[in-house]
Amino acid sequence: MKKIKIGGITASKIAYGCMRIGNKTEAQAESAVKTALECGIDFFDNADIYCGGKSEELFGRAVKNINRESIYIQSKCGIRPGYYDFSKEHIISSAENSVKRIGCDYLDILCLHRPDVLFEGEEVAEAFDSLYSRGLVKNFGVSNFNPMQIELLKKYIDYPLLVNQLQLGLFHTGMIDSGMCANMKNDFSADLDGGVLPYSQLNDMVIQAWGPMRSQNGYFPSDETVAGKMPALEKWGEKYGVSKEALAIAFINRIGNVQPILGTTNPERIKNLAAANEVELRKEDWYAIYTETGKIVP
Repeated sequence: MKKIKIGGITASKIAYGCMRIGNKTEAQAESAVKTALECGIDFFDNADIYCGGKSEELFGRAVKNINRESIYIQSKCGIRPGYYDFSKEHIISSAENSVKRIGCDYLDILCLHRPDVLFEGEEVAEAFDSLYSRGLVKNFGVSNFNPMQIELLKKYIDYPLLVNQLQLGLFHTGMIDSGMCANMKNDFSADLDGGVLPYSQLNDMVIQAWGPMRSQNGYFPSDETVAGKMPALEKWGEKYGVSKEALAIAFINRIGNVQPILGTTNPERIKNLAAANEVELRKEDWYAIYTETGKIVP
């Protein structure tokens, strides 16, 4: 498995997301996690809200006999029913509960899940200080933040923000499109995220791509709105010896500071998608795939 540097962490270039395992039986959840491990994936993404904490519980049971130092565990906090909460009390209790549910001693990374417009920077700083000093959290990150929101948070905290988890996939490429079509009069030129891709590269932040298989009206490749793109993807998949689904992962995996997160609980699909690890798209092929799926290279 190719590796990616996340601060002082050297982890698998592809991560496994545990959101859906909470809806499965314990045996099914364990099978999914163990398959990811067998594929060389050692980075696992969780969140306190996933299936009401059940996902973290089942993940913990699945890795209870795995050497803790051989895997990286990330969780997220800050989403409450109907609102977001970055209060000191909530951040600390959320991290404590995540560690307890998983059955581990610490989180490698804790991310703030979605921006709390009403956050008090001093409270976040105090929460981070407490969690770090107690050894419960080693590193911090964010999720679904734009660059200015990150800069605002950095005003208060003394820790680097290592990751930003954002939606990114072959059929959700806004952060790529806006840079490619800068200052042009077309929909692709719309910058909806404040230049988050180059910002992240400048600041040594890894973009963790959630929903990499999502498309306009569901999930690729069953979404009929993108059915016309399938022959092109099958052609490129055949060239590189992988499925069209794995090719879609390889497309975003080709970007140096991006770590795709696989969310399927089907062991065979995990293996299928993890095969993207073996693909190194040539530059001209990456651009051809980009244009053949409906994007513009001016």
